This record gives sequence, C-alpha cells and structure tokens, in this order.
Amino acid sequence: MNPMLNIAIRAARKAGNIIAKSYERRDDIQADMKGQHDFVTNVDKAAEAAVIETIKASYPDHSIISEEIGVVEGKDRDVQWVIDPLDGTTNFLKGFPHFSVSIAIRVKGRTEVGVVYDPIKNELFTAVRGEGTKLNEARLRIAERRDMKGAVLATGFPFKQAKLMPTQLAIMSSLITEAADFRRTGSAALDLCYVAADRVDGFFEMGLKPWDCAAGDLIAREAGVLVCDFNAGHNYLKSGHIIAGHPRLVKDMLGKIQPCLSEELKNTL
Repeated sequence: MNPMLNIAIRAARKAGNIIAKSYERRDDIQADMKGQHDFVTNVDKAAEAAVIETIKASYPDHSIISEEIGVVEGKDRDVQWVIDPLDGTTNFLKGFPHFSVSIAIRVKGRTEVGVVYDPIKNELFTAVRGEGTKLNEARLRIAERRDMKGAVLATGFPFKQAKLMPTQLAIMSSLITEAADFRRTGSAALDLCYVAADRVDGFFEMGLKPWDCAAGDLIAREAGVLVCDFNAGHNYLKSGHIIAGHPRLVKDMLGKIQPCLSEELKNTL
C-alpha cells in the first residue's frame, strides 16, 4: 500500500471515530456560526486535530490546508494535505446521517491520493493516481451511458453565495428536461464518490472549496469519471464550479448548463 495512503486512511478513521461517537452524544455538540448558514462545531475541530496529529506524526515537514485552521506551512511545500474534517456539518448538526472525512494529498500541484470516509456507514473510498478506486476492498468503475435521459444527478445548493441561486435553479430547470431526478444530500465529497460508485449518474455544484472536492475528484476520476469545470476545463479546484459523470453525460450536461451562466459567472471560470 502507498505509505501516504496508509496514513491518510488512519487519519480518516481516527477522525471518523470521533465524529461517530459525538453523533451518538448530541447534547455535547457545540456549534458556532462562521458565516451565513455556515457552522463549525467542537467536533469539526476535534476531528481536524486528530487528522493533523496523525499526519504530523509520520510527515512532520508536509504542508496542510484544512477548512477550519487554514494553511499550515511545512518545510516541504511540494506536498500538501488538503483536509475537510467534517464535510456535511449541517447534516451532522441536524442528525441527518450523511457526512464524511475528506483527505487529499497533492504533490507538486497534482492530487496523488484521495480518501473519503463515511463513519456512519463505515464506507471508505480510496484512490491512488493511476491505481484505480476502491470502496472498502471492492474496485469501482462507472457504467457506460449513452446520454442524459433517465439520469439521476446529485447537486449542492450554493447556500454560502446566495447570488448564485438563480443560476442554480436555472441549471436545474434546464437539466430536468432530460434527467430523471436530482439528489441534494449535503456532502460534495460523498457526491463525487457516489458518482464513482454508480449510486448517482452525475454531479454538479458551484462555489466549492478545494477541501470539499480534492479527494472526491481523484476518487471519481480513477473510477473512469470525467471531472471538469463549466468550461470543460480543469480549473474547478480554483473556481469551485464542478461537473462529474460519464464523458457522454458530462457533454450533455455542459450543453444544458453553459447557456444558463451569466457573464459575471463566466468571468470567474
């Protein structure tokens, strides 16, 4: 096993154990508001601390980018661990059992390892560049699709950027003319993994941060998923606007999404 993958799995499971135990003791959860509709809990922070401690024990010189504490510069800036200790905090707060720990390892600007762990279902999604994707020990590969007809698409609402909601609704109205249905589950990391596992056929979202999608991006791509931005390019970790699915499906989705984009939004792609 890739040694960094092994450490990432260990870190994800440690954080997942903290989250799962706290989920059962809901009276101990303390939440603060970071921004409009954006929460952080004592559990986010405890899970983050467990991940960072595990990484630093084996790789003290590596750099870390995490949702809650930001950037921790290490001596080795070529290797970055991109962490979301609890992707789906709102779900966690509400007692909705769908959230994950997301860890990506980027080396010289390329994601080499991705781990997403769902502690409630005990599902571990992993990928190493060039070595494929696994769910626990089972290999994943997306099924063939001819077009968007009958597709079930996952999405997330840009609740932190309300100005994007009209575009979100316009995109959904356009896609539903051919797609069968939508799923909005509250964890972008798991949405990307679910595309890899054929639980949904495609995924799109606006306004994501790198820690939301860096691990899921590699997990999806190593399962044969095409991941791109709204220009069919590879700028999604920077722009935060992302599409994922079978290549033929993504082509159809782009044809529906691009006419819905405002000039202001196009300038951010």
